[in-house]
Amino acid sequence: MQSNTQRAMLQQQSLVKNVPFRNIGPSVMSGRVVDVAVNPDRPQEMYVGYASGGLWYTTNNGTTFTPVMDNAQTINVGDIAVDWKNDVIWVGTGENNASRSSYAGIGILKSTDRGKSWKHLGLQDSHHIGRILLHPTNPDQVVVASTGHLYTPNDERGIFKTTDGGKTWSKTLFVNNETGIIDLAMSPNNPDIMMAAAWEKDRKAWNFKEAGKSSAIYKSTDGGSTWAKISEDSGFPTGDGVGRIGLSYYDDATIYAVHDSQFRRPADKKDGKDDRLSKDDFKTMSKEDFLALTDKKLNGFLKENGFQEKYRADNVKAMVRSGVVKPADLASYLEDANSLLFDTPVVGAEVYRSDDGGKTWNKTHNDYLDDIFYSYGYYFAQIRVNPKDKDHIYIMGVPILTSKDGGKTFKSISAENVHADHHALWINPKNPDHIVNGNDGGLNISYDGGENWIKNNQPVVGQFYAIQVDNQKPYHVYGGLQDNGVWVGAHTAQENKRWQQSGEYPWKSIMGGDGMQIEVDNRDPNIVYTGFQFGNYFRLNRKTDEQTYIQPKHELGERPYRFNWQTPILLSSHNQDILYLGGNKLMRSMNQGDDFTAISKDLTQGGKKGDVTYGTITTISESPFQFGLIYTGSDDGLIHVTKDSGGSWKNISAGLPKDLWVSRVVASQHDKATVYATLNGYRNDNFTSYIYKSTDYGMTWKDISSNIADSPVNVIAEDPKQKDILYVGTDNAAYVSLNGGKDWQLFNNGLPPVAVHDIKIQPEANDLLLGTHGRSIYIANLTPVQALSDLSAKNEALSIVEVPSGKWSTRWGSSWSKWLDAYEPSITLPVYANAAGEVTMKVLSPKGKELYTTNFSAEQGLNFVEYNLSLSEKGKKALEKERDDVRISKSKNGMYYLPKGEYTIEVVSGTSNDKKEFKVE
Repeated sequence: MQSNTQRAMLQQQSLVKNVPFRNIGPSVMSGRVVDVAVNPDRPQEMYVGYASGGLWYTTNNGTTFTPVMDNAQTINVGDIAVDWKNDVIWVGTGENNASRSSYAGIGILKSTDRGKSWKHLGLQDSHHIGRILLHPTNPDQVVVASTGHLYTPNDERGIFKTTDGGKTWSKTLFVNNETGIIDLAMSPNNPDIMMAAAWEKDRKAWNFKEAGKSSAIYKSTDGGSTWAKISEDSGFPTGDGVGRIGLSYYDDATIYAVHDSQFRRPADKKDGKDDRLSKDDFKTMSKEDFLALTDKKLNGFLKENGFQEKYRADNVKAMVRSGVVKPADLASYLEDANSLLFDTPVVGAEVYRSDDGGKTWNKTHNDYLDDIFYSYGYYFAQIRVNPKDKDHIYIMGVPILTSKDGGKTFKSISAENVHADHHALWINPKNPDHIVNGNDGGLNISYDGGENWIKNNQPVVGQFYAIQVDNQKPYHVYGGLQDNGVWVGAHTAQENKRWQQSGEYPWKSIMGGDGMQIEVDNRDPNIVYTGFQFGNYFRLNRKTDEQTYIQPKHELGERPYRFNWQTPILLSSHNQDILYLGGNKLMRSMNQGDDFTAISKDLTQGGKKGDVTYGTITTISESPFQFGLIYTGSDDGLIHVTKDSGGSWKNISAGLPKDLWVSRVVASQHDKATVYATLNGYRNDNFTSYIYKSTDYGMTWKDISSNIADSPVNVIAEDPKQKDILYVGTDNAAYVSLNGGKDWQLFNNGLPPVAVHDIKIQPEANDLLLGTHGRSIYIANLTPVQALSDLSAKNEALSIVEVPSGKWSTRWGSSWSKWLDAYEPSITLPVYANAAGEVTMKVLSPKGKELYTTNFSAEQGLNFVEYNLSLSEKGKKALEKERDDVRISKSKNGMYYLPKGEYTIEVVSGTSNDKKEFKVE
């Protein structure tokens, strides 16, 4: 909340608050939906909450959406509830899925004017809201479930109730400071009857304890004022393995629960029919038994599991025989983070049903519900029951399943245009075949119970981890997204529906999975390096459609390299055949990724025991001044430098806060000894901004966070033209410093308070691009910002920064059909003012005659004035009198436009003025 107050002040004071940012998409892959609220009496009207993309509203069944939360203090959404009778929207901020990029919120927001304005109603330390329940007849009575902090214990978690519309809250259920409430359900027949799902979890950067003995089901019979635990001795699981629980009422008696069981499965007993070797066989295998394996059987295992070609039966047996490796090393060779993510020794998804109001529970199925939750059920566990059929249910995971026999058997209702990961479902109470589904790929609507789906992906809500640009004309933009792969498109691509006529969407998918970093060969943009989570990278030749897997491989007998979820890669600016890739060691390939060599020791603190890869390199930077002058940063707070291509390394973390995630280390492109670093406390629920600069290769550091509103920092970038201009992206804003970090200016125009994960600058076009985690990619031209550095330093009173030329066209003011709007040209004029005030803008003929005049109110800093290239009736006559070669006709839209020629634009404010030449070509 303090950060939001700081940001609001910076917005008012900022010299760059008017710099216009344009969203270039893409939208077709959409982003993660966490909740939907549909008007049951008018189902074409709905609100959709995106995890980090805000709240969007539609009145035409999802054909178009409007964002209605961009003016709120946060756009991070956990749950939404709408009082349709009174037109009141409630938003629980902070995503309820405990994901790697589930951003915290500020409690409860309420709007009584359809999102035009928002009021903060407390619970600000809850961070993440699981569910909001509105009383069906008393709009002042609301019950809220808080899951609490994601990474640290806190007390503002549990169940909270208000009876005065949110003015005051009472905590009615608190289990402990590590157990929150992930779900609430209300009986459709009696609003006094509720159930709540308590969830004990403990997420750390290196480990996620997804279950605990405090996870349980509670019941209230007085509208959420008091609660009783009902899952003990009821047939519902209890103990350390109870994970996330989802609830859904059919009536007072019948309720369903879906459970992410973290209890371990009993070991499989082989039936003798399948004698293939498994990884686990080697964990206890003796040396003698290993050597007794047939070569055919061992080679089958080695090939099936992707061992390097040099590891085949004869030489692996020789290594075991000589004692160089042990049989168990074959198991550990395969146990990297990605394999462990999909190894599923836990029970996983379970469905339970109670027909006596929760007194007793019975599991609905006999077999395991495989391939739904895998090992990450914390991300799912939602269930819904058809309001007209107690035996018809849906469970959400990977994919979405339905059962029409009370959960005995299930079938998938996913489809080719439906994303795999599911988080929300609304069932039309008047027509249960009409369902609305929210998933990692946005919103889908079905009118036949999930047999067929419409994809509603108009909102621009892409969740980018990383972006990149190339040097084509027009240049292309690349980006890796959360669970939506890697996409590429020209920066000039229009984000509209015209592409549906041609069938060619201007952005293309080039990789699946969770899209990660991208490097493009500056000699040939067809050569692209990218991949997905945990270091699974590829070299793509987009011209020939070749795809080469290039992840570095460890040696048999070594532990697998540790690769971060967002593994960093870097093409050397000195030689585009040289690729760096960061595991726990820095790898270097001299041949485009075909072969890698570790050129460092472990550059981390060595990792920690847990089920999340930790102790990894997170960022790499090489100085453009010297090949082999390389910096790395790790997720556990270490920064290293080598000046001799990895021959020797020095830890340069002294003087910096300890154990924080190094989100960026950036070697300066203006000074060889200068380097920048940003640290990120997100995974400690630490919202301080950490930004540092060193002018001696990292031997000493200076804090340059200055006046930035506190928020975890994800990225820093230097301006390519001016060494003192820096750009920073945080979890809720983008900033620029004009003076090397002494103070920071907030970008605002067109930018909601969204997380900025990456910043790239295309130097030839002089464009700044922001990769956001929730609102796709924004672009702005840097020329006015670069000029501002000098103008503000000189304290210029009034200045036209630049005047773009106009390209004359017969289309100006006309259209090919009277039924279509006329094309109206426009240029944007950046004007700097050192103080707010009224300014007159004039367009003058070569002889100084006024052709057009307008006034605007300037704010201190940069202002952007739109000029439509027209001239007045008086100006028309003056120009025709001045130029014998000109006769100006009125356009079809009734306006006169400037003919080709040279003009002057002048701005005047009091005694200050500035002039610039202007050409219509």
